[in-house]
Amino acid sequence: MVMYSLDQLQMFVTAARLGSFSASARQLGKVQSAVSQGISNLEIDLNVALFDRSTRKPTLTREGKHLLSFAEAILQQNKELGSAARALSEQEESEICIAVDDHLLVDAFFSLMTAFSQRFPSTSVTTITAASVDIPDLIRHGRATLGLMISDLTIPRDVDIRYIGNLRCIPVAAPDHPLARLDTVTPSDLIPHRQILIKGGKGIATVHQQPLSARFWYADDHRTVRGFIARGLGWTYLPEHSADDMIQAGQAVALAVTFDQKAWTVPVECLQGKGHPPGPALKWLNQALNTLLPG
Repeated sequence: MVMYSLDQLQMFVTAARLGSFSASARQLGKVQSAVSQGISNLEIDLNVALFDRSTRKPTLTREGKHLLSFAEAILQQNKELGSAARALSEQEESEICIAVDDHLLVDAFFSLMTAFSQRFPSTSVTTITAASVDIPDLIRHGRATLGLMISDLTIPRDVDIRYIGNLRCIPVAAPDHPLARLDTVTPSDLIPHRQILIKGGKGIATVHQQPLSARFWYADDHRTVRGFIARGLGWTYLPEHSADDMIQAGQAVALAVTFDQKAWTVPVECLQGKGHPPGPALKWLNQALNTLLPG
């Protein structure tokens, strides 16, 4: 049986990265003789030469290069084992599920989740995109731990809900759409043209997306709405960040509507199920989400 220690593997990996036994010793806080002896013992245990010592600086042998990735993997797994054990001892959640309206997948959300991954590396995260009107049910039935939705202006009694900011929205259409050619767009101008709206899986439309036109299509996700707009199939209100992306790509223009003097804003809420006290990871995430959008 091959017998080696994690300490020996760390010496091997560090020396390979730095190209020097002495540099490895300094980084690990050991004397050079201890590193040299540790690597020699590892070579004996593995029955292969890891370094060619015939040159001024030790260089990896063909066998050493092959085994380096295995050593790195073992050290990484050991680190993850320690992290998982620490998480359990601190009662961190092993997994959480976030249900989010894809209108809210702003850059700040991904920056926040990057910080979360660094703070809670052992907590598994599942993200579900859903229409806002469907998110409360995902929380109620335990399919999601946390929800991010555009408010439907109700206060459900069976979930905890809080306001976290506003989402700015603007009306857009494709550059070659008839509405895009108008210097100003009045409510009566909108009536003949198809409106693209969001409707949830149960056929419920969000309170902020009501028909203004005589004709309309529904989708249950933001990507589909963008696709319809880009192909000139209608007009819609998009979150400002998404509209800006389409405008810069030449796929849409902002409509100069007469009834909105400023960007239209809708409130955004964070939902959590009742009766399930949050652990450290969920507490941190709840607090961080308060900074997701401007107030």
